[in-house]
Parts: sequence; structure tokens; C-alpha cells
Amino acid sequence: MKNSKKIRLALFGLSFLITSFLFAQSNITGTILDSTGLPVSGVNVILEQTNKGAISDFDGNYTITNISDGTYEITASYIGFTKIKETVTVSGSDVTISFTMVDDAQSLDTVVITGVTNPKSRIESSVSITSLKPSQIAESAPRTTAEIFRTIPGIRSESSGGEGNSNIAVRGVPVSSGGSKYVQLQEDGLPVLLFGDIAFGTADIFTRFDANISRIEAIRGGSASTLSSNSPGAIINLISKTGKREGGSVATNFGLDYGNFRTDFEYGAPIGEGLYFHMGGFYRTGEGIRDAGYTANNGGQFKFNITKEFDKGHVRVYAKYLNDRAIAYLPNPIQVTGTNDDPNFENIPNFDANNQTLHTPFLTQNVGLGENGERRRSNVTDGMHPINASIGMEAAFELAEGWKIKNNGRFSMNKGGFNSPFPASVQTAGGFLSSDFAIDNGYSSLAFQDGGAVPDNALITPVVLFDTQLNNFNNFMNDIRLTKKFENVNVTLGYFKAYQNVSMSWLWNSYLLEARGDDARLINANDAAGNRLTDNGLVGYGAAFFGNCCQRSYDTQYNTSAPFLAVGYEASEKLNFDASIRFDFGKVNGSFSGPVTSQVDVNNDGAISLAEQTVQSIDLANPTVVNYDYDYVSYSFGANYLLNDSQAVFGRYSRGGSAKADRILFGGLNYLDGDQINALDFINQAELGFKGKFKNATLFATLFYAKTVEEGGFEATTQQVIENDYSSVGVELEGAYRFDDLDIRGTLTYTNAQINSGDNDGNTPRRQPDFIYSLVPSYKFGATKRHSVGLSIIGQTKAYAQDSNELVLPGFAIVNSFINYEITDNLSTNLSANNLFDSLGITESEEGSITEGQTNYLRVRPVPGRSISMGVNYTF
Repeated sequence: MKNSKKIRLALFGLSFLITSFLFAQSNITGTILDSTGLPVSGVNVILEQTNKGAISDFDGNYTITNISDGTYEITASYIGFTKIKETVTVSGSDVTISFTMVDDAQSLDTVVITGVTNPKSRIESSVSITSLKPSQIAESAPRTTAEIFRTIPGIRSESSGGEGNSNIAVRGVPVSSGGSKYVQLQEDGLPVLLFGDIAFGTADIFTRFDANISRIEAIRGGSASTLSSNSPGAIINLISKTGKREGGSVATNFGLDYGNFRTDFEYGAPIGEGLYFHMGGFYRTGEGIRDAGYTANNGGQFKFNITKEFDKGHVRVYAKYLNDRAIAYLPNPIQVTGTNDDPNFENIPNFDANNQTLHTPFLTQNVGLGENGERRRSNVTDGMHPINASIGMEAAFELAEGWKIKNNGRFSMNKGGFNSPFPASVQTAGGFLSSDFAIDNGYSSLAFQDGGAVPDNALITPVVLFDTQLNNFNNFMNDIRLTKKFENVNVTLGYFKAYQNVSMSWLWNSYLLEARGDDARLINANDAAGNRLTDNGLVGYGAAFFGNCCQRSYDTQYNTSAPFLAVGYEASEKLNFDASIRFDFGKVNGSFSGPVTSQVDVNNDGAISLAEQTVQSIDLANPTVVNYDYDYVSYSFGANYLLNDSQAVFGRYSRGGSAKADRILFGGLNYLDGDQINALDFINQAELGFKGKFKNATLFATLFYAKTVEEGGFEATTQQVIENDYSSVGVELEGAYRFDDLDIRGTLTYTNAQINSGDNDGNTPRRQPDFIYSLVPSYKFGATKRHSVGLSIIGQTKAYAQDSNELVLPGFAIVNSFINYEITDNLSTNLSANNLFDSLGITESEEGSITEGQTNYLRVRPVPGRSISMGVNYTF
């Protein structure tokens, strides 16, 4: 009986203790918002010292249940935001603690998806990668997509051409013939075009940044060689929002001192269980940032995607439509005195190189013969006119026994045009009349189209109008990957398939134009008897100032197959290795045709004028057949070692190839034998890097080496085949520092590059500065810290105009500024100034030297001058 009583007392005591323990359990709840006051879903909230946690829902709410009394550390973390840690005390009742997440531009926890087979956090990846969010992009006040890339370390983006036609290079690897030969632009993981340097059809012409983009990832070197075709230098990937988190925005931006009006919108939301969508786009119209004298930018873009999630995967369908007219800025006239080593660049009379252009309302139509010999008329006002309609599907699933499969495919219909005046030279009227061209054609005097003689000392520019039709740039891209993890080893088998059409026609004409920045007039030539020899400034039907070289048409197809293998090995919690290999097989077929000369009454007036005596058209009767194959192997291997939770080092060596497209046509080669065609170029690269996050700062540093072997590419403006070998060594630095409400971000790239072959052996590649840098300080102010003000400084040191290393292009720094002010919750306004001090920054020069001791007239592409814009943004 006594034992039974003791047992009952023990059970009662235990029951009392259990009941007391249960009654001591409490809940921790709260709401998580971002800096704009919108809820953030998917945030991991962890109660340290326990195994408890929660994930915020679509409204940003979270709940952690059954918490015993005590004091804890609670953390909130999410990709792209700074990790927040707070202390919370639980004492018999529920506790509410909410968080405001702050954007973290340099987060080491951000998962990298570009140029990798197994997505990892930034600190675990053995690659050099930069991730830019829209808020950071806005701080640099970019006016074009290519201007965004100027803040990426290692990338040299010569964004002086407008909304496309930019030259983009990486790590001292040259821009030998224009475009982005070794740098591939992607949208959502697939190339925009298979080749980045197609003449007059560069990838950035078909790419627009707008409010649909969630972030931009840029990987330099490393596995870019093996995880995409023709991209050994870098991959820049524009990643779209998906709508998994509900929200949207409407923003209107307009120029205060230039003609521009643009509206962006985007919205996404869940619409069912595991089903969500996103859509958005922009429309803009205006004269542009230089005085053109007409509406030069007019068009827009719309994008849409919808995603369905399943238990073990997802399917996403996405689409895009782009129809945009954007002015194409080609070189401007400028005068230079001094010496080649110390030149003095100044505006010529009546032309502001920073803020004006040779585009004029007096040259908006071009009449000539079309590809098939038909009479045609085109609009110069169309400028760069990309038209894109694409649809794609991404699917990813976990299969049985740890296998995963992912397929991303897209079909795009691309076409359009490129129409812009290119100055063949800049000279006085008297100098032109004494030239061989004028003498051979019987020119004795010049007169303005609207009347009046052209003085001998007036500056004129013979112009070749680059009227190029992009007939068919359709492509199909598909990337499929099968992945399996075997304990510490990840294996990915992949296959990339691409079809790219390159069909275009060069239908150029030549004009005489006044070298004037405000409504330049057309100029006619007269013979000694005063008879007019030109018509409305038209000198010739064809590229008369280039020796009638360039009327041409080509229709080629590029069929690429590329199997690849990637292996990752986790040797320990701190050390991982990866290696990959890719085999590219290309088959090219089609044809191209050059110019033929004939007499044609183009204007139908019943008479054959001087220009109509030698009309250039395309010789379709004698095409050159193209039918050759190529293949190459790329490989890469690297290692990453975690020093601790916030610091790591990595190393990598890679070799990658890049195939040519139209740049080798018209070279007189045997286009039926791939062994006799200079179709391939290669880059060998090595890099060693450090990634670290400290209390208030982050630092990324990479030492790099690159050796480039080029087999030559054609440059339209010089009519030359550029063939060189190059080497470069340097360092990339990227960092950020936060002190209370002051945030400072910056990049610095030092490059020591050399030409290793030919007549210029030992020289520095053209347009390659030793230093490229950016600095973006910003300050948050106000009671809610939702207002901000800041600067963006982007610059470079001096460079050489051409490989001959004679004429120096001076270094420059472009200062941009911005201020964002929140009027009410979710409604804000901003004021941005680009090139605040109207600095002259020359990115390229057609001439490689000057005659010292006299005034020289050159053709250069400067960055645009000062422009000020204002915007209003509403988020919901």
C-alpha cells in the first residue's frame, strides 16, 4: 500500500511538471517587410539554440510555436537581403517581433544559377560572379542596357552607341571587330543570339532591361567556357521575375533637358495552388539624349511567364515581344591639336560632340535598290529596329533515386534593321574638292541643298549610310541537363542545341553632309559649268566613299550541337572541386553575294545621272556557296575552399573557344572546307580569387590571366581583317562598405594587356585602359530611411585609339547623381543626372594618329553628355 501511494504521488508530481512545462510554452510571431514596406515571403526565421523555425508566407507573416521561457537569438535570412539577428526573451506569453529586410548587394548567400550546373551560394562557388539587383542598377543611372554593365568588374562596356551596337570586352580580351565576341548575353539562361558580334546585329540590340528583371548575374571566365557556346570570356544573364511573390509597379520617367518619355509596368502574383505568373514591359518615345531633329526612339517590350509547381519540380512557360526603334549613334566629328601622346580634343564649330549627332531631319529617307534589285525606300529614323517574338519553356523535376532533369528551350523570331549615317571622313569643303574622289567625278564646287555656296573653309563630312536589313535572325536554343548526386559527387550530363539564322542585306548609299550638330544640311556637287552632279546630297548608290565595296547579302544557317559533362566533388565541408568539358560541333551552310555595278534609272526621271551610271546592287546571279563544319573542345576545372563561414578562396583554369559567323564571309576563303577557314578563336584563362564578408563590408578580389589566339575577323568600318594574338594579366576588385545609413559600393579592374603577334607585337590592344573603375556612394535619410541620395562615378584611364599605339585617348570619369524621395507609402519620385559635369569621354576613334602642330579632324564615339531625368514610381 505504501509503495502504491508513493507511485501515485510520483505520477502526480510528474503530471504537475508536465502540465507546468506545457503551460510555459509560448509563440513568436511577426511580419517581414522589405525597405519599401512590401511583405517578403520565403524568409527563413530561425530560433537559435533550438531546432525551431518558420518560413514567412505570402503576406510576410511567420509563427514559431511552443517556445519555452528563455532568452534566444532569432535570425531572419533571405537571398539578396542582409541577414538580421535579434535577441528575444520569452516569459510565459506570446511575443511579436517583426523585421525589415535590407537589400544586400554583396550577399554571399545568394545562389548562383548562371554558368553552373549545380546551383550554389556565391561563397561556395569557384567562379567570379557579380549579381546586380534593380535597386543597385538604378543607382548608376543607366540610360541603356549596356551602361548597366559598366559597374561589373572586369567588363569594359563601350556604351556610346545608344540602345545597342555596344562593344563589350572582358579582362583585356580585345574587341577586335565590334560587338561582344567573347561575352554572351543571355535571358533566363539562354543566349539571345548564338554569336555576340554579328555585324549590325549585336546581341544587345535585341536585349532590353526593364522592370521585369529581378537581377543580373555576370560570370567572368571560369565555367563560362564550358556551360554555354561562344562565351569563353563571360556570360551576362538577365533573370526575370516570376510572380511567386505578389506585387507590381508602375513607373514613368521623362527627360528634363532632352526628349524622352518612358513608362514601365510589371505585376505578378499567385493565382492558385503552386501556380503563379508575372508580366510587364515598357513603352517609350522621344528624340533621345542627343539632338536628332526628329523622334528617334519609339517602341517597347512586353514579357510574360507562368509557372506551375509540382511536388518534385516545376514547369514555366514564358514569352517576349520586342518592337523598338532606337537611334544608333556612330562616330561624331571632333578636332584635335597637340601631340599623339598629349592630344587636346575640342568641339568643332557648330557641333557639340557630347550632345549632338550627325543625324538630321534632312536625311530621313534612303532610296535605292533592294536585295532583289527592286526599287526601295527606307526610313533612317528607324535606327536600330529590332523585332522579336519568342516563346520558351523551362521544366525541372526530381526523378527517382536522386536523379534530376532540367530542360530550357526557346524559339525566337528575330528581324529588323540598322540604319545610321557613318562619316567616312571630316574635312573642309576645299580639301574635299581637291581630293582624288572629287576630281575623278568632276566636282568643281559645292552648294547646300537649300541654296547657297559652301565656303571652302566649311567643315563637311562625306557619309556612308549604313542601311542594313536584318532579314532573318530566327533562332532555336535548347539546353537539357541530367544530374545525379552520388554521396559527395555531383555529375551533370548536358546537351545544348542551337539553330541560328543570319540573313541580312547591306544596301548602303553615300551622301555629302554638313558637319553640323543642329539640323545638318545636305550638300550637292556641281561641275565647272555649274551643272548639278548629285541629287539631294546623294553622291552614289553604294558605298562610294569606300570604293563601292560593300553592297552585299548573305543568308547562312548555323547548326550547333554541344554535349557537355560537369563533375563536382565535395571533399569536405570546406573544400569542393569541379571540372567540366564541352564539345562544340558546328555545321554552316547557305550562301552570300557581293556587289555588281550597272546603270539604273533609280529615281524614274527618264535620265541617267552621274550617280545612276554606277549603281551598286547585289549580284544574286553569282552567289558563293557556304558549306563547312567546325568543332572544338573547351574545358574548365576549379576549386573552392571555405576559410570560415564568411570567407573563401578559389582557383580555376579554363580553355574555351568561340566560333565566327559573318565576320569571315567575303574573305576569299574556301567556304566548302572547314579546315581552310579561320572559323575559331580560343582563350586560355587562369584565375585565383578571394571572397569575404566582414562586419560591415564585403570584398571580392580575383587575379586573372588570359591568352587569346585570334584567327582574324572582318571590321566593316576599316575594311580590314583583324588578326592578332593577345595576353593579359590583372586583378578585379569588387567591394561594399556600410556605415549606418551610408553605403559605398565600388569596383576596380587593373589590366596589363599586350598584342603578341604581327606588326604591333608588344603594343597594347586598342581602347584597352590600364584601369577601369566605378564608385557608388549612397545615403539613406528620413524618419523611415526610405529616402536616398547618392553618386555614381564611372571612369577609366587613358587608352590607345588603335593597335599602332600612336594616338592616346585621354582617361575620363563620368559622374552621375540620383535622389529618391518617398512621397507616401509605395509612392516615390526620383531625380537622376547622368554625366553631371558634361565630361568628354571618348571610347573609340576611327583614326589612329594625328599630324602634330596642326588642327586635325577626327571621327570619335564619345559617351553621351549631361542628361537629367525625373521619374515617379508606384509599387503595389
